[in-house]
Amino acid sequence: MPFRNAWNCLLAGALVACATCLPLAAQPASFSSKVTSAPAKPAEARSGYNQPPQNILDVMHAPSSPMPEVSPTDDTILLVSWQDYPSISRVATPFLRLAGARVEPKNHSKHDTPGGYGITPCARNFELVHVADGTQIHVALPAGACPGEPMWAADGKRFAFVNIAAESVELWIADAKTGETHRVPGVRLNPMFQDEMHWMPDQKTMLVKLVPKGMGAPPPEPVVPIGPSIQATEGQKGQSSTYENRDTLGNQHDEDLFDYYAASQLALIDAATGAIAPIGKPANFESLDPAPDGKHILVTAIHKPYSYVTTYDRFPREVEVWDVSQRSHVLPHTIASLPLADRVPIHGVPVGPRDFSWRATDPATLVWAEALDGGDWNVNVPARDKIMLEKAPLDSPAVEIARTEQRYAGFEWSEKPSVALLTEYDNNRQWRRSFAVDVDDRQSKPRLIWDLSVYERYKNPGMPVIRQLANGQWVVRQDGDSIYLSGTGASPDGDRPFLDRLDLNTLKFERLFRSDKTCLERFLAFTGPDTRTFLTWHQSPADPPNAFIRTLGKSQDAPAGEAGFAPTSVALTHIPDPTPAVRAIKKRLVKYKRADGLDLSFTLYTPPGYQEGTRVPTILYAYPLDYAEASTAGQVSGSEETFTQLRQYRLLLLGGYAIIDNASFPIIGDPKKAYDTYLDQLVADAKAAVDEAVRLGVADPDRIGVTGHSHGALMTANLVAHSDLFRAGVATSGSYNKTLTPFGFQNERRSVWEASDVYLKVSPFFFADKLKTPLLIVHGTEDANPGTTPLQASKLYEAIRGNGGTARLVLLPHEPHHYTAMESNEQLIYEMLRWFDKYVKDAPPRSGP
Repeated sequence: MPFRNAWNCLLAGALVACATCLPLAAQPASFSSKVTSAPAKPAEARSGYNQPPQNILDVMHAPSSPMPEVSPTDDTILLVSWQDYPSISRVATPFLRLAGARVEPKNHSKHDTPGGYGITPCARNFELVHVADGTQIHVALPAGACPGEPMWAADGKRFAFVNIAAESVELWIADAKTGETHRVPGVRLNPMFQDEMHWMPDQKTMLVKLVPKGMGAPPPEPVVPIGPSIQATEGQKGQSSTYENRDTLGNQHDEDLFDYYAASQLALIDAATGAIAPIGKPANFESLDPAPDGKHILVTAIHKPYSYVTTYDRFPREVEVWDVSQRSHVLPHTIASLPLADRVPIHGVPVGPRDFSWRATDPATLVWAEALDGGDWNVNVPARDKIMLEKAPLDSPAVEIARTEQRYAGFEWSEKPSVALLTEYDNNRQWRRSFAVDVDDRQSKPRLIWDLSVYERYKNPGMPVIRQLANGQWVVRQDGDSIYLSGTGASPDGDRPFLDRLDLNTLKFERLFRSDKTCLERFLAFTGPDTRTFLTWHQSPADPPNAFIRTLGKSQDAPAGEAGFAPTSVALTHIPDPTPAVRAIKKRLVKYKRADGLDLSFTLYTPPGYQEGTRVPTILYAYPLDYAEASTAGQVSGSEETFTQLRQYRLLLLGGYAIIDNASFPIIGDPKKAYDTYLDQLVADAKAAVDEAVRLGVADPDRIGVTGHSHGALMTANLVAHSDLFRAGVATSGSYNKTLTPFGFQNERRSVWEASDVYLKVSPFFFADKLKTPLLIVHGTEDANPGTTPLQASKLYEAIRGNGGTARLVLLPHEPHHYTAMESNEQLIYEMLRWFDKYVKDAPPRSGP
């Protein structure tokens, strides 16, 4: 993975804690007097899934816009169209829960996405677009195929992808010139831990993880238990996340199944002939990384003893470098033997070597980090990490090349071997710093490039533009002493993506491109060595996303120091609008203030046919974010210039509702005690948003509902319990009793024993006796996200019911944290629409003051 993506994950984790926690679907349910077996009311006796009205179904069934994947040679764009909603039959495919990995035994495929948030997606269409002339070539996919993410070869001549077939996970290769594809015969991939395929540096060979031959049948489950499941602790602290019990190992049979399905045989495959050359012996290989020289491979293999408390990412492992220059005889070299890491502090890192990577500009130089603070962010030390380097043939001790004051976040290697960008991350301040360093000159001092909060949007410099070398390694693109930066371009008026040039000597920025105010256009890639011409991805409220070719040139109205577009630009693709009826929906960016003066914002959507000045029923959606300081909490994010595509709760617009979307809900405070004022800030955030929507003449103050997903579901339940702003709420995949996640949640680092009053106060479960506002609770029965196990939903429902409140519990069979199946998503919108129609749109006026 390029470091750019790794840093985005780190930043997202700091901001959101739960990867991509936005709301998703649901499924059938009935008004039951008890979750398990009480009889349903006669009106609810029917079984099967329900559907929303046809106008909503038409939009749900329409394809979404494709996503662009530019080839490493920048001469071809692969448009990938993803299947939005698979059928419930696919989502319901039986799978095994094996220490955080979910595996379908029938074909050895990975059932879910990383973290268990959704089902492994399928592409439904590939289209190749040649940049030179705009010609498009359809890529022929096998009938009934379930292709995965395509992986370009660095020479741009072909790309590979997996196909999840009925009996195996296949390897397919496509020709970028003709669009022809073929399956590599005899290949059964093992994607249990992902990382199942790589292009080798020659770009003619692929390194893969295969299901070993001759495995036989999986271990049978004992008819009679072979003994009890035993865990023990002997005085050491062992904090861990709260996992669904069924997703961790629980007995010897689970261990045997884990070993059976984790086992892989490494092999090299000739992309032209399909010849398969096994290397080494089978093992539980987790990750693979070919060195730039093509002779060495970094290999990580998991082994016993296993833990019944944590998932496989904390299991013991061997980190080795294999010399595969003589493919018939592998020469392994052990870099580290890492023990079981089931006692890592929350938000901490394991002790010992970690975060291994190859130096992109050397043939075979390995770099890694080691904690100097015991992996614990609570410890005060002069330096948290040391960075180690070891060169092949790995016969000399590793040398220390740097120390970081805060946690090491990675290197970005430049095209110039003497320049690299080193980034560190301060978990206490939620802060990041990046330095320009010369790894080869130990006497030179690192030069600070940027130093800012991870929450800083307006001054965010963006991410370095990278390119892929001929050997497949990713490096920062550099012209002379300058690099290029591409960013979101957040501003008080919304996002305006940009392309900058940064001189590493003077640290002066030059703005080359900025998206116009009337659209949202982001940089994709340069079209070649000439950096004046580049590809963008352009959209506006009226225009679906499409690829454009832009050429830099000074325009007369460009501000000083900024470059403008030449008068001409070329639309390279012409993707049509899949849902013209949605264009009748209007939106606008709204800025307002919280009672304490903090700047906030939301995007206000109005339904088709809306007449200005008319008050309509309105739904508020938000996801609270934790901030260390007020100065960044009020910064605007998002844009009103995006092409509107309706998914999840936004489909309620077609039911006549206005949507207060992505309302700012900052929770501001010292990360060490962030949630001391959570409820007060939550209600203040909600009141400010509602008051502004009412002031604008759009929202009817007597007909407003609220919804949220995951951490937003906690927000929803708390708002209907602790305020009178809303007539009803819909909470999906939430966590409502924080004492069940006793070692922290979101950015709260204290345990329940250190801050029990905080845990109780933020948990709506303990206020169920006061929760009288109608609440629809939706949850997937296979939610593997730590902290949001299905038990959270059923227990909140039981608590509300037992105290005489109004609630409905909808449990969606087979669904993970984000609901996936078409039937489930249809059911969710059906449930939400019916709930809000009854308790918001058609609600009688409030009685009393």
